[in-house]
Amino acid sequence: MKQLACVITAVVLAAATQPASAHHSFAAQYDAKQHVALKGVVTKVEWTNPHARFYIDEKNDQGEVTSWNFEMASPNVLLRNGWKRTSLKIGDQVTVTGYLARVGPPAGPKMAIAESLTAADGTKMFASTATDLSR
Repeated sequence: MKQLACVITAVVLAAATQPASAHHSFAAQYDAKQHVALKGVVTKVEWTNPHARFYIDEKNDQGEVTSWNFEMASPNVLLRNGWKRTSLKIGDQVTVTGYLARVGPPAGPKMAIAESLTAADGTKMFASTATDLSR
């Protein structure tokens, strides 16, 4: 009977950990072969779980604007890596590298995951964990 209780406990614990590992994988959502490097102006910042997001408008040489939605690490991870809610503000000029989403929304900003973020003054800012970017 004691062995059965141990087996049941092990199965329950294993099942309880599945939601954490079931979190979307990089490869399912983003394309490691589609690296992007963009300069733009921050238009919106979302400090929400499970991932913080920021939006930029990128202007090309012809003056056409493309809006982008970048996923980052969770707010908690960002805080542990030196971020504050005010680290990224609307109007900030930034350079972002990351990876394009496999499937973008039918309308609205293009989607990507941010790998690195550099402020206009050259300050490099943490954007995503190795786990977020694991390919």
